[in-house]
Amino acid sequence: MHAIDDAILQVEPELQTVNRTIYDHPELCYEEVVAHDTIVAFMKSLGHTVTEHAYDINTSFEAVFVQGTGGREVVFNAEYDALPGIGHACGHNLIAISGIVAYLALCAALKAAPTINGRVRLLGTPAEEGGAGKVKLLNAGAYEGADVCLMAHPSSSSTHGPLKYTGTAGFATIARTAVVADFFGVPAHAGGNPWDGVNALDALVSAYTTVAMLRQQIRPEQRIHACILDAPKVGNVIPPHTRVQFATRSPTYGGAQALQDKVIKCIEGGAMATGCTVKYEEELPYLDTRLNPTLNERYVAHMARYGEQIRVASDEPMSASTDMGNVTYVMPGLHVFFGIPCPDDVSGHHPSFTAAAGTDEAFASAVRCGKGLALTGWDVMVDDKIMESAKADFEKDKTMR
Repeated sequence: MHAIDDAILQVEPELQTVNRTIYDHPELCYEEVVAHDTIVAFMKSLGHTVTEHAYDINTSFEAVFVQGTGGREVVFNAEYDALPGIGHACGHNLIAISGIVAYLALCAALKAAPTINGRVRLLGTPAEEGGAGKVKLLNAGAYEGADVCLMAHPSSSSTHGPLKYTGTAGFATIARTAVVADFFGVPAHAGGNPWDGVNALDALVSAYTTVAMLRQQIRPEQRIHACILDAPKVGNVIPPHTRVQFATRSPTYGGAQALQDKVIKCIEGGAMATGCTVKYEEELPYLDTRLNPTLNERYVAHMARYGEQIRVASDEPMSASTDMGNVTYVMPGLHVFFGIPCPDDVSGHHPSFTAAAGTDEAFASAVRCGKGLALTGWDVMVDDKIMESAKADFEKDKTMR
């Protein structure tokens, strides 16, 4: 649709400024103040209704466009958090741009067809990197009333199969659970009277060691990760406290939770073996992403008009996780992956991907992807058969596995 292309062309320089600002100021989960303020100011400058700090989350926002009464509602997600130490190594600056483009483009399409009733929302979804921002937004009712939710994620161009596909519409992700454990011991002088101490570092090491042994007994598609969050700072004191996070991944939530139950036994065993006490808290889970063939196929068809050859779906899920998976258990959803130029042996969460996410080529790819998402949203707005088919795909199996 010419209305879409014209609308985005008019604001492309400003979109690039938004992109560069987010990219040049990487912020961690729930700390995305610059990203939040930059996007909000941009959307307001275009006359859109924007709620800052939406749903009681400081770095979330919501932009809304309504035409007429009734009709369907399409929600686009914008992520913008970064990773510690390596910035936008997951390209969330580009996710923000694709979401903004999709929202503005679908608004333009509706304005060009004033007899069509509908509602478009752009939801700022912070803290995807471990903070479960979308889960908190779901719990706060942010997705209520929406018919579909659409978003995109950048990836290396080399990850989309051997036939030079430039992206994948249906690329399932797996489930993730996590638990944070605090071990508590008793301090003492490590040289003078160590026998009076209870070593919280020993408890952590014991737990980590038994988790490491557990790894050889898990299935090939499962993962266990560990991160020491608090450790001793000096060597001559028996440490009274340590903190660690263990995360588990599996193709389904049930599998990840069962694996986490085993990890918790390792945590409890480390405390018991060393005489420490332990407290642990389970983090909000990330569910596996449920694919929607109807939405996948519509996106592929629309991206062809922009010269993109998109794979409809991958045969195997990637061993990554996203809180968008939780959204796909609530409504029909689309979480596409668009390729950006980067070295063939590089994937996300790598410094080289950070560099790739800041290129003009990556920005252009995000813009094209956003237009494809907008056209997919247009299909949902105006075509009853497409909406019914997307709903039927969703209803086939929405039981949490």
